[in-house]
Amino acid sequence: MSTQADQIVVGKFGAVYGIKGWLKIHSYTDDPEGVFDYKPWLIDYQGRQREVLVTEYRRHNKTWIAKVEGFDVREDAQALVGLEILVSDDQLPELDDQVYWRDLMGCQVKTTAGYDLGVVADMMETGSNDVLVVKSNPTDAFGKKERLIPYLEEKVIIQVDIANKFIEVDWDPGF
Repeated sequence: MSTQADQIVVGKFGAVYGIKGWLKIHSYTDDPEGVFDYKPWLIDYQGRQREVLVTEYRRHNKTWIAKVEGFDVREDAQALVGLEILVSDDQLPELDDQVYWRDLMGCQVKTTAGYDLGVVADMMETGSNDVLVVKSNPTDAFGKKERLIPYLEEKVIIQVDIANKFIEVDWDPGF
């Protein structure tokens, strides 16, 4: 079984639906139905990690509901409410010219002139483009605590080297 370090959260169990153990599923995948493509799901249940299998799922109004093997009555399924749905990261599809947000976390960010802007601490989705949230160095010459840098390839993001945890940007350090 996988370790916590190589797992990602793809969803969460919502409220129990009905009396036969069905649960609402909150999917974090781009296509909400895509959460069901991953098998098995991993959950932290009663102090240990456990694999669970979805035996059935279907659309219900604007959400999805699922039946989990071994949780056949409402009272049993109630124990899953609020638990995160994890999968092994080796189930993620390979990307050609793109990177997963999680791979950008912790990358050192430097300008094309070599100024050290800090480390990627988070990502934001704004609708028009994604944004790097870069936590500045404590000794930043411009007194910045964090910078928001748009993830615009070739305009702002010049180079991304995931293997060496490095991102080169065309960005004014004073901004």
